[in-house]
Amino acid sequence: MSISLQALNGWFSRQVWEADLRQLHGPGRALVFIARILHMLFRELLGGQLNLRAMSLVYTTLLSIVPLLAVSFSVLKGFDVHTRLEPIVYDFFGPLGPKGAEIADRIFEFVDNTRTGVLGSLGFALLIYTVVALLQKVESAFNFVWQVDRLRSFSQRFSNYLSVILVGPVLVLSALGLTASIMNTALAQRLVGLEPLGMMVVYSGKLVPYVLVCLAFTIVYMFIPNTRVRFRAALIGGVIAGILWETTGWGFATFIATSSRYAAIYSSFAILIMLLIWLYLNWLILLVGSQVAFYVQYPKYMTLHRVRFVISNRLRERLALQLMYLIGYNHYHNLPPWDVDDLVARLDMPGQPVQRVLASLVDAGYLVEVPGEETPVYLPMHDIETMRLAELLVAVRQSGESRFLNASQLPGIAPVDGLVARLDEMAGRILEERTLKDLVVEGVGDTPAPT
Repeated sequence: MSISLQALNGWFSRQVWEADLRQLHGPGRALVFIARILHMLFRELLGGQLNLRAMSLVYTTLLSIVPLLAVSFSVLKGFDVHTRLEPIVYDFFGPLGPKGAEIADRIFEFVDNTRTGVLGSLGFALLIYTVVALLQKVESAFNFVWQVDRLRSFSQRFSNYLSVILVGPVLVLSALGLTASIMNTALAQRLVGLEPLGMMVVYSGKLVPYVLVCLAFTIVYMFIPNTRVRFRAALIGGVIAGILWETTGWGFATFIATSSRYAAIYSSFAILIMLLIWLYLNWLILLVGSQVAFYVQYPKYMTLHRVRFVISNRLRERLALQLMYLIGYNHYHNLPPWDVDDLVARLDMPGQPVQRVLASLVDAGYLVEVPGEETPVYLPMHDIETMRLAELLVAVRQSGESRFLNASQLPGIAPVDGLVARLDEMAGRILEERTLKDLVVEGVGDTPAPT
């Protein structure tokens, strides 16, 4: 048995992981790509990180769902379409069976209590904070999938999150209203009466929920992660997540309808447990779709074995010099400044190492982060003619040290100390008084502007 499993594993590795996607075409390329994604998702789920993130979001959702609906209802009430949000909430809890409607009723009771105006300014501020905290938690989970270490700035979070809270429900209900209006037109009614167009219109109507859910997930994948996500990657992730979400809802509803034994075991706690499981599945599907979008955009990171992005000393020094060169080059030649997404694409490196080295250069006072149109851009902190390369390398080597952990805490060992001193002296003699400007001038015409 073990021999056959080893043979199967060896065949899978040869057929899937040793193949070069650039040399494959048509169905063969698609099958290999799908097999790699399925393997990566299975490994990520077993690794536990997506599971833990989904569980954390379940807890946050329980605290934030009432404030989120209260804010959404307040906005939609101004457009006199707030009553249309209720069916969507009932549909969300539909897979829980009759108890799901009771949960929705209780939630709406809580929402009504928060909309009576008795909260006051402090209560309203806490209401907004709870909603923003939920979206910040969601962004953090998505950033983990996309290997982004940092959240948006406070001003960006405030504006983007409020846009999601205030504009999102209006757009969703507008799309639903537009679909219903089109289906009620005289032309649509005539088409329904004609066969086979009538059958096609009916089936198209059944596909509308799938399309809207996939579109909603696509928008989430494009705008929530703090990085630039291509539309194609977001769309593929959104379609897969949307189909999984609709299919899981049908399967979970069937499970609830045939699981009377759980009600007998857990009594009144059964519906609470089922609610937690349903929320967990929803968040897990959302994160799985985001993971698919990541691998579609960065297929080279799909590997047979898990890869840890640990930066060696040599890579850190070389990467820091290249980042300073690229940023200094564009600054010196009055070209558009680089943002982190452009730098990642230019260097063909994973996002995390680039972001960490950029952060160390900002902390060391060599770069400054300036708000851009979409993402922050980076500029030299000082005139590049005054930035000595020898001092830059010293700052890169000392990055991460603190008063709790630094080289001066090591006991003195004369031979080692002498060797390190000679190495530093030799590096200083080689670099002499060379500055970043000298390095930039050497590369005239070698570096294109960010696209």
